[in-house]
Amino acid sequence: MSTPQEIHHAPLQNRIIQLDILRGFALLGIFVVNIEIMNCVFMNQDAFSQQWTSSLDRLMVRIQQLFFYGKFFPIFSLLFGIGISIQWMSLKRKGISIAFFYRRMGALFLFGVAHILFLWSGDVIHIYALMGLGTLLFVQWTPKQLLILALIVFLFPFYGLLFEWIVSGIGYQAERYLEAYTSESIVTTIREGTYFEGMQLRIQEYKSNVNVLLVSLMPIAFTMFILGLTIGKKGWLHDIPTWICRIKKPILWMAVLSNLYRLFFLFFLWETDIWSAPIWRSIFIYAMHLCDTLMALFMVWLVAYGYQYSFWKKLLSPLQYAGRMALTNYLLQSLIGLFIFSSLGLGWYQTLSPSQTMGLAIMVFTAQVFFSKIWLHFFKYGPLEWVWRCISYGKVLAIKKS
Repeated sequence: MSTPQEIHHAPLQNRIIQLDILRGFALLGIFVVNIEIMNCVFMNQDAFSQQWTSSLDRLMVRIQQLFFYGKFFPIFSLLFGIGISIQWMSLKRKGISIAFFYRRMGALFLFGVAHILFLWSGDVIHIYALMGLGTLLFVQWTPKQLLILALIVFLFPFYGLLFEWIVSGIGYQAERYLEAYTSESIVTTIREGTYFEGMQLRIQEYKSNVNVLLVSLMPIAFTMFILGLTIGKKGWLHDIPTWICRIKKPILWMAVLSNLYRLFFLFFLWETDIWSAPIWRSIFIYAMHLCDTLMALFMVWLVAYGYQYSFWKKLLSPLQYAGRMALTNYLLQSLIGLFIFSSLGLGWYQTLSPSQTMGLAIMVFTAQVFFSKIWLHFFKYGPLEWVWRCISYGKVLAIKKS
């Protein structure tokens, strides 16, 4: 039997299928959320959603609130942090220069910028690139130090105030970037405008959502990155079934308590008098973000736990193909969304109901799973994964399977 030290330092010899499955699982969840935003920008969401009153659509909205919103971005961030830990240990073992990481994160940042300009304003991978570089500052820390850092970042409650202080100091006014657009002009631009007009709208929409990125997404992303780095450094990836069983009781308690609050928040809190008080409302919303992230960790555990049983293993295994091509599939989802909703294709912007977008997301993702399996039958990597890998290593690598 290996000692803990041997487990910690032993290299991972093969791909970890559970991680690929979780990436595929996260891709599905992210697309279910993203397609809603592609169908209607944040600015128009409230007015647009009021028209869908059928029982099916209201059920879909509740399902999205309970199981999708705020859950899959943390999962993807956790997996990215785990990936950094695996790469870091591999580079140390092979003696590869730290320049590998700078090239890798730099290329990912450019992918993200291109995503915003050419496809969709809701990109997150440029944030991953920046957070990935930030994570490098802590790769030498012990797992205990990393866990303490993750808790501090996760529980710090004043990101909104910090953002307001920073933007007031530099004079940044996010709300003014969409002043030139009305709800009607946004619909017209996306459905009937030129590609260049759509690009201009995407840029302005991105600028207007900077507060969401800095206040809501970046802290969660960084927390999950650090937690993923901690998992890698502790060697849990070498014996996933063991640590899955060890944390079973605390993770179940965490799921029960966080979901009790989430149910209270979604179904009862909005009707109470205390919700109208701004200070309490901010506290309740902050607590909801924390509980959504805890729910995301429970979902990671649940998928890993289910994989130990033959039925769930068979059901979950196809997700690995989409997960192995996560970058390609993530950007492909935006390309498909651009075709479905804009003047470049079907022009269905603000025409689909919540049940229709949910069904469409599942159909598109299912097609991506089949496409990824066929592609990986002939090639070692997805097309964008290959480009990213070549840039990271600074040389052209073989892509075809021998």
